[in-house]
Amino acid sequence: MTGSGIDVVFVNGTVGAGKSTLAEAIGELEVQAGRPHALIDLDHIRNCWPSPADDPFNHTLELRNLRDLTANYRRAGAQHLIVAGVIEERSAITRYQAALGSTAILLVRLVVDPAVARDRLRRRHADDEPGLRWHLDRTTELAGIIDAAGLDDLVVDSSHEPPAVLAEKVRTAAGW
Repeated sequence: MTGSGIDVVFVNGTVGAGKSTLAEAIGELEVQAGRPHALIDLDHIRNCWPSPADDPFNHTLELRNLRDLTANYRRAGAQHLIVAGVIEERSAITRYQAALGSTAILLVRLVVDPAVARDRLRRRHADDEPGLRWHLDRTTELAGIIDAAGLDDLVVDSSHEPPAVLAEKVRTAAGW
């Protein structure tokens, strides 16, 4: 899906792929273009402990918070929303679209060479051995889940291209 009707870019990918970095780079280009926008990192808006046993990743809380944040950002004038997060199954797209009040979402799959992801995760979790182990295991598992789901409107590889180059590709695909 491409075109000017897209009001949300959702950057999807495994841990260590660079979702937050790409979202920030897209945001910088939006600033340069003078386009009112908001960045939403789903990791931050669902970070609550403890998680319910039936919702270990706090998706229910995430969607409630997303609805409220989106309404506030839209009232503040944001025309575009740039979201960094994970969608693992097709049925979740409808829930995110509703929470975002979106007319059209561009779902961008950010892929990364596994060795690059491991290096990023080792730097990010240098002082957190249990967290590092969990993220190293999760990156391969999650990449497989997202790949099998086949949800992507656009696929970009963050292994070696600078975030600004990838951000321009995404904005072009979104018609922004």
